[in-house]
Amino acid sequence: MSEVHREGLREAAADVSIFRYMIWPGDFDRWFDEAMAETDQVPFAVVLAGVPVGSTRYLAYAPEHRRVEIGWTWNRRSAWGTGANVEAKYLLMRHAFETHRLQRVEFKTDARNQQTRGALLAAGCRFEGIARKHMLLPSGPRDSAWYAVTEDDWPEVKVRLEDRIRAKAA
Repeated sequence: MSEVHREGLREAAADVSIFRYMIWPGDFDRWFDEAMAETDQVPFAVVLAGVPVGSTRYLAYAPEHRRVEIGWTWNRRSAWGTGANVEAKYLLMRHAFETHRLQRVEFKTDARNQQTRGALLAAGCRFEGIARKHMLLPSGPRDSAWYAVTEDDWPEVKVRLEDRIRAKAA
């Protein structure tokens, strides 16, 4: 993600209801500036046909444990079902496993977020459990559902994601 994505992402984030399961500061420029200033996270813009439609990040990187989390993921509603999220997850996991030789990629989401939970399972992530009262949202405590892909899972997950990307392109 870079400054060139700011206005496109601002437009993509206009529907704040897409953030109901996330901690969203309510101020796009604050979110963008904080994302760009983070030193322990790597933010990415999700771009579809040249237009920024959302964002995702590497976070909680633990090189000593060969582990990273992919999170803070959101996309505008018009990008849902387009394959943009599938391809973004594929690219991030491929980079994590094949370039950095990590052994684990983690994901977590609000336990109530059935759409994301289904998408993670469809991508080949394994459900690992619920961390009760894991975070505080403006609406109150959040239980987080944890998922992961390990280096052992990656070959099968990679094929699954590549098949899904090809099917969307056809």
